[in-house]
Amino acid sequence: MWLLKMRILMLSWEYPPRSVGGLARHVEDLTSAIADTKNEIHVVTCGTEETPEYENVEGVHVHRFMPYPVNTPDFHTWVLQMNVKMLENVMRLTNRDGPFDIVHAHDWLAAFAGAAVKHAYQVPLVATLHATEAGRNQGLHNDQQRYISSVEWWLGYEAWKVIVCSMHMKNEVHGIFSLPLDKIEIIPNGVRAEKFSSVYVENGFKNRFAREEEKIIFYVGRLVPEKGVQVLIESAPQILFAYPNAKFVIAGDGPMKNELCGLAKSKGLEHKILFTGYIDDETRNKLYKAASVAVFPSFYEPFGIVALEAMAAGTPVVVSDTGGLSEIIIHGQNGLKAYPGNPNSLASNVISLLTDDIYAEQIKKRALRIVKEVYDWNAIADKTIDLYKAVLKEHRRTPWGAQRPLDRFWNYAMSFISQRDREWGSRGEMEENEDYYGSYSGRDYDLVNHRIATNNHREGGH
Repeated sequence: MWLLKMRILMLSWEYPPRSVGGLARHVEDLTSAIADTKNEIHVVTCGTEETPEYENVEGVHVHRFMPYPVNTPDFHTWVLQMNVKMLENVMRLTNRDGPFDIVHAHDWLAAFAGAAVKHAYQVPLVATLHATEAGRNQGLHNDQQRYISSVEWWLGYEAWKVIVCSMHMKNEVHGIFSLPLDKIEIIPNGVRAEKFSSVYVENGFKNRFAREEEKIIFYVGRLVPEKGVQVLIESAPQILFAYPNAKFVIAGDGPMKNELCGLAKSKGLEHKILFTGYIDDETRNKLYKAASVAVFPSFYEPFGIVALEAMAAGTPVVVSDTGGLSEIIIHGQNGLKAYPGNPNSLASNVISLLTDDIYAEQIKKRALRIVKEVYDWNAIADKTIDLYKAVLKEHRRTPWGAQRPLDRFWNYAMSFISQRDREWGSRGEMEENEDYYGSYSGRDYDLVNHRIATNNHREGGH
């Protein structure tokens, strides 16, 4: 018997408006698309003082919690107690509404809660590894990095299937963690093109960032070494020599901000490079529209959802020929690729788009078509649902899965029993005139013992 509708639990440490990186947007768009399939989708995530504990977001049941109000000595300890609070919320939901069919954990930050739900409720666990600690840092150089990598390995071990966003990531997690290749599924990230095509840029918006005659070269993302913003700044003098009416707008925040500002100042380019800090989604989308080129010069990029966003907004992109970006961009067709870490290569590609409007327009049109055809979230949600179904089909052949239908039926039937009968059942007494089934409702259901007890009751035995 196949489930007409699945009850899906998704665990993520971030979800809008709490957004630290690209994970929040990924979970938001994926769950919204899954909700459109009429399956029941719940997200348990860390909230803020301004966010509600529960809200329904386009059919997605979002449950937020605040971490325990205790001081933690480091981020790793904070993650552990956050997982305990996450699990506490899952237990409350399960006790109130019944078990989930499948649990989906995103990255190592939700690994402990995901594995605990798997074993406590005997449901299959699916994990998405969006990146690896070894990949981010080009190796493991200290105990903290080795700890995170070990949790990533363990999450992959515990998961029934591991989702990655690109062939690059499939090879990476296979090579680092020795995960079997048939356990790893490639499901790409996506973009809602309609969010960007309908963006209206009001008069005067561009002047907040650049003069009217200047063409904007736009970067958005975290300011961390692996994103390669330092390479973009190194390429700036060459770009400005070839096209003086250019302005670099670098949006985002991170530990490298002061170092990058210092690098721009050392080159005498403070007037040509603007660091905006964190920007909201509306401003980001308008900047995509206002920009002439979007540049993502990463050293390490498992996928590169920002490149899809720029393409959806109609902004030609230049990316590093690395990781998932290499798989998205076909050089000279839907974007341009530069050698990683090479300012000369990056400058050459940016200049070709700034100085040839016809070429840039051709790139834009082909990029938008590919985004709509290949990276649509509805198609990605369908692939994810198909994976869930395949996992559940295998799960039903296991001892865990064999017990699930009966448990579900019993829980459903018991939900119709009155509170009075429940209270009688919890006393554990079987008086002569008592309704036997009411008394039994407070106990754990066991089919064999239930039948024995029923037969004894009918024959007058105890």
